[in-house]
Amino acid sequence: MLKEKLDELVYKYETSDFIKNDPVKFCHIFKEKKDIEIAGFISSTFAFGRRQIFIPKLENLFSIMKFQPYQFLKEVDFEKIDFSSASYRFIKAESILDFLKILKKIYLEYEDLESYFSFEISGFEKEKKFEKIHFMFKKISKRFYSSSNDPGLRYMIADASKFGACKRLNMFLRWMVRKSAVDVGIWSFVSKSDLLIPLDTHVGRISRQLKLLERKSNDYFSVLSLTSKLKQFDPYDPVKYDFALFGFGVSEDSKANPLSV
Repeated sequence: MLKEKLDELVYKYETSDFIKNDPVKFCHIFKEKKDIEIAGFISSTFAFGRRQIFIPKLENLFSIMKFQPYQFLKEVDFEKIDFSSASYRFIKAESILDFLKILKKIYLEYEDLESYFSFEISGFEKEKKFEKIHFMFKKISKRFYSSSNDPGLRYMIADASKFGACKRLNMFLRWMVRKSAVDVGIWSFVSKSDLLIPLDTHVGRISRQLKLLERKSNDYFSVLSLTSKLKQFDPYDPVKYDFALFGFGVSEDSKANPLSV
C-alpha cells in the first residue's frame, strides 16, 4: 500500500544524516530559542536553487553575524556591515540589510519570533484550519513588503496574497513546530496537524507520479490538496511525508526507479 511505502521512505530519510546537506543544519548549531528561530528564518529564505551554492552563502552570513544571531540583531549597527559576500542570486546586500532591519523591529515589539507569528494568526476562525497558516503568511509578507520596495526582499519572503505555494515559509514552520531527528520543534503556537506541506518541484513531481496530486501548478491550492491527501495517512502529522517525497525526489533512486502506486 502507498501509506506503507511512504512510511518506509520517511524512516529512511528523516534521520540526522539528512541535516548535514540541508539548510536546517543552521538551526542545530544553536541552543537558545531566539538564535535557533532567527537562524531558521534566515536559512529558509535562502533555500532555493542549488544547496551546494546557497548553504555556503548562509555559512558566510552567519560568520558575519559571528554566529550570534540574536545578539547581532540587538546590538550591531547594520549600516556599518558589508553583506555583499553573502548575496545570492536575487538576494543582494541591500536585501539582506532590509530583511535584518525588519527582523530587528519585530524583536523590539515581541518577545520572540514565535510570539510574532502567533500574533499574526490570532483572531482567525478556528474551524478553517487549512486556511489559517496561509492567512498568517499574508500578514507576515505584507509587513515585510510595507517596509521596503526592494525586489530581493520580496523574493526572500513569498507574497502569500498571490496564492503561491510559500514553500520556504511552510518549510520553516515545519522546522520550528515538529520535533524529530531533523526538525527542532521549539514552537507550540500551532499543532503539527495544522502544518502545510512544503511544495517544490521535487515534491510535486513525486506526488504526481503517485497520483497524490492532480493539479499541474505548484500553487497554494495544490498545497491544500496534497496536504489533505497526506492527512489520510497521518492526520496528526501529515507533513512528515515531506521527508518521503522530497528525500526521494532529490535522490538518485528517483531517477533510476520512479515510484508508482
